[in-house]
Amino acid sequence: MRFNIDGKLFQQQLQAVNKVINAKNALSILDNFLFELEGDKLTITGSDQENIVTARVEVMDSDGDGSVAVPAKSLLEITKEISNQPLTFNYNESTGEIEVEFLNGSFRFMGINADEFPKGDAADADAMVLTIPSSVILKGIEKTIYAVSTETIRPMMTGIYWDIHEGDITFVASDTHKLVRYINMEVNPGIERGFIMPAKPANILKGILGKEESDVVMTLGSKGAKFEFGAYSLTCRFIKGNYPNYNRVIPTSNPFTLTIDREAFLNAMRRVAIFASKASNLVKMEVNQSGVKLAAQDLDYGTSAREQIMCEYQGNDMVIGFNAQFTVEILSNLGGESVVVQLSDPARPGIFAPLEQEKNQNLVTIQMPMQVLE
Repeated sequence: MRFNIDGKLFQQQLQAVNKVINAKNALSILDNFLFELEGDKLTITGSDQENIVTARVEVMDSDGDGSVAVPAKSLLEITKEISNQPLTFNYNESTGEIEVEFLNGSFRFMGINADEFPKGDAADADAMVLTIPSSVILKGIEKTIYAVSTETIRPMMTGIYWDIHEGDITFVASDTHKLVRYINMEVNPGIERGFIMPAKPANILKGILGKEESDVVMTLGSKGAKFEFGAYSLTCRFIKGNYPNYNRVIPTSNPFTLTIDREAFLNAMRRVAIFASKASNLVKMEVNQSGVKLAAQDLDYGTSAREQIMCEYQGNDMVIGFNAQFTVEILSNLGGESVVVQLSDPARPGIFAPLEQEKNQNLVTIQMPMQVLE
């Protein structure tokens, strides 16, 4: 098995596939890439048992089809240092030795029998296939991934919920402190389906899709999904369980409306949050017709901060507390020049949304308030 390949392209594909490989694996074979050569096409595969990423790349002067498992860490470290050079890859099946040649030298190491590499689950006979623009999936993940829970006590909340309808795809994430619902109506899937995608494959997909502009072919099975696009594919298993009814959590009667410049609000919140209690991150918001006054204090260190921001407000005067870290995350991900915050009562969630929604899209985030002690 032998082929030549451009070093820079080779390094890019290896890095993409390496995103799925864990630092520590229960199976040592998963510390490796799987190389499969067929004609002038090389397929590179990585896996953590739950997720599989593959990259396909065209090679030159190939000789002999075959497959071998290659130590991922060693290959990445070496190719990073010689990524601007053409490489020649040789695998001797009889000895198991791999030699990679470059302009000024070569390096050698041992390969592993490819039969030891685990195979993915067989596709469902009744799987559904959808073709979705990569921009739709990328936006859906980018708008929601920050709100995914890291608490494994409730596994259903540790992923992004895809709620697919005939005329839209809704992406939802929540850690119980905040909830994001992003609806994209640019597509018409024509089916009704829902699944929970774990955070890890969602992040991998986001990272690779950011460099691709092609459509994504989604194959949805009963236990997992496969995403194929450009030179890549990603297969992941769903999180088991039923996602909570997110629409019930979003208030329908928040009559007080605060309209404010997003950047000004975000920067002021960041400044005031520096002086908030490290235990609670509480920032108090005093809202009235004259503006919003942000205030925070840390009694342990005797520090405090206050800042006034101009806004438009329609409603009763109110004092409400929010976790500054969560508010900063929400404002950073909403986008747009201005945001609307809908309020009702200091004990009820606030609704954050862009003043102007993008065409055929709807983004809403809610945040649970914190108790403010006068």
